[in-house]
Amino acid sequence: RTRVDPPASSFSSPPPPPPHTMAQCVMSSVAGVRASVPVPRSTRVSQPRKLNGPRVVTARAITQTVAETPNANAALYDQFKALLVDYEFSYKIGDRVSGKVFHCDSKGAWVDIGAKAAALCPAEESSLADVRNAAAVFDVGEEYEFEIIKDDDGDGSLTLSIRKIQLEAAWDRCRDQQANDEAVNSMVLSVNRGGLLVEVEHLRGFVPQSHIAVRVTNREDLVGQLIPVKFLEVDEEKNRLVMSNRLATDMVSGEGLGVGDVVTGVVQAVKPYGAFVDVGGVSGLLHISQISHDRIVAVENVLAPGDELKVLILSKDADRSRLSLSTKKLEPSPGDMLRNPALVFEKAEEMGRLFRERVAAAEAAAQAEEGAGSEMAGVAPVKA
Repeated sequence: RTRVDPPASSFSSPPPPPPHTMAQCVMSSVAGVRASVPVPRSTRVSQPRKLNGPRVVTARAITQTVAETPNANAALYDQFKALLVDYEFSYKIGDRVSGKVFHCDSKGAWVDIGAKAAALCPAEESSLADVRNAAAVFDVGEEYEFEIIKDDDGDGSLTLSIRKIQLEAAWDRCRDQQANDEAVNSMVLSVNRGGLLVEVEHLRGFVPQSHIAVRVTNREDLVGQLIPVKFLEVDEEKNRLVMSNRLATDMVSGEGLGVGDVVTGVVQAVKPYGAFVDVGGVSGLLHISQISHDRIVAVENVLAPGDELKVLILSKDADRSRLSLSTKKLEPSPGDMLRNPALVFEKAEEMGRLFRERVAAAEAAAQAEEGAGSEMAGVAPVKA
């Protein structure tokens, strides 16, 4: 009969072992040691004799016992223990490790991280994006960084993840973009009565209906479209992203607002580094250093969402729809924002006028000094 072997692709597990794993290195070294150590002879059995006539086989007892050589075995085990120490690794959940992908199958990617068995990165942990096939993400033979998310499964195999690393990085980017008051593009995933479900950095967020600036007959038409948004809330612990399209859209450009103007705004959100204030549909940042001349330990001790206050516009970036604000410049006396904020509100226009006058005087003095310098450059030095 002709034997037909099944094709190699029908075997889904276990994966082929990685080249030069720890086990191979240890065992090959031990094999070399064992070959170099003489194996003691423990017993010697006599051979049966052949007799003339009828065949008779006589079993003879052990006639001599040779004592084992303890030093030989001790040397072997000492060498084995030393090799184990050289290749011993201690892994725990949460560790970041580097490993080389040596095989991909329906389960995911098999990775050599130097452990006693190959580790597995399941397909669903291969990327923050929706991935069903690990081979679409990994190149066999390449090294990647992973995080251990599951301990030894009993066979010595650890479970790895790249998705968790990417998730942490995505939240960091969202926090940075919120701190910088940046506008980013988001993909509309679905529409409901409360607003829009969108995706940013492969994270899902929500745009409340009151913060939707796009005007369309049917909001279902927005599904699959990109819209600009700014972050109102970034809370990784609660897995919560709240964004505003109204603050990021080009329709809100801050027209009519100039540097030095005093305007009324409403505090939208309070952060450790300051407060975001809605000024006529434009989001401005009131940095902690611009709230008062006195030192502020915690912004939430001074301001709260919903507070109405008057602010002075320090700078304006129309291209990015960003404003830098100040109440510090509006304090009649240093520390009034902490001790008497009502007085700051009352005297805001007057203090704003004084601020603009000081700025104008400083600019005039700078121009005069520059002009005088130019004139002196054209005057020849007087000879003694």
